[in-house]
Amino acid sequence: MYILDEPSFTYLFFIIPFLLVLFLWIIKWKSNTQKRFISSKMIESLSPNRSRLKIFFKFLLLILSLSFLIIGLINPKMGTELETVKREGVDIVFAIDVSKSMLAEDIAPNRIEKAKRLVSAIINNLVGDRIGIIAYANQAIPQLPITTDYNAGKMFLQSLNTDMLSSQGTALNSALDLSATYFNDEDQTNRVVFLISDGEDHSDEAESASIRAGTTGIKIFSFGIGTEEGGPIPIKRNGVLESYKKDENGEVVITKRNSEILKLIAKNANGLYIDGNNTKEVVAFVTEILKNLEKKEFEAKKFVSYKDQFQPFLFISFVLLLIELFIFEKETIWLKKLNLFNEKKSK
Repeated sequence: MYILDEPSFTYLFFIIPFLLVLFLWIIKWKSNTQKRFISSKMIESLSPNRSRLKIFFKFLLLILSLSFLIIGLINPKMGTELETVKREGVDIVFAIDVSKSMLAEDIAPNRIEKAKRLVSAIINNLVGDRIGIIAYANQAIPQLPITTDYNAGKMFLQSLNTDMLSSQGTALNSALDLSATYFNDEDQTNRVVFLISDGEDHSDEAESASIRAGTTGIKIFSFGIGTEEGGPIPIKRNGVLESYKKDENGEVVITKRNSEILKLIAKNANGLYIDGNNTKEVVAFVTEILKNLEKKEFEAKKFVSYKDQFQPFLFISFVLLLIELFIFEKETIWLKKLNLFNEKKSK
């Protein structure tokens, strides 16, 4: 198992074909220029010990040295061991609203981006807990199963958008029912769902779904995104505002945060509600909540001891460069008999 520490340096490999073309062009240009001013016999007389193949060999060494240097900059890290570790934590499912109302810009930059940044900030402060992600609008879809891989969580988080589901609405009941499948351990004492939503347009089944979740031991903590005053839902194409969503009467729709339904949902499932617009307060709230919850011990497998591997590549690059510097374009006397560089002249 390996990971690339700086994968952005892989683009440097595009320099190699450019150098190859440049090298061949220079060789051709030098040859044509010499032929214009001097004959080939005169060149042999003036440079009797010149070795043509050494020029190409020196260039090959330079290319190899550069290649190993780039690999060293990328720094591949090797996982030396697959280790089973025991941790204590809480299983957390993030249920994130991706309905169109989350495009409202009453909270900067908009509700959906604010929700993603909020979840990312929470993940950054977790220690030992496992996370899962669900996206929901008119239906709920799993995004990330329960895992300790926080980097994977943030990667899937960034892919969330309001175009994921074609049908709109906010089917919280589907999200809660799907969340229940994430908690498949019968011995698990704490089952936590962090609901991130504006509370807008929840179905009539939201209240009953939260009661049902509470009876199965799931605690719901809801975070309201947006403002009570609300704002219009922009319709954009390629990032350019075209218009705002309108109702059947042609009036611009104003979507407002519905804190009351979010408070009711949290209350029904033995949880609490907090304003999600203040990231710092939410992170502090989550930290305090998780600190007071009973932890469950679980096993997780992970690659440990990822070690830097750049040293041998940089060393090889340095050695090849030294070899190139000490190889001259003229004939090497002690290699003359071996004819490695085609130095013997045919008679």
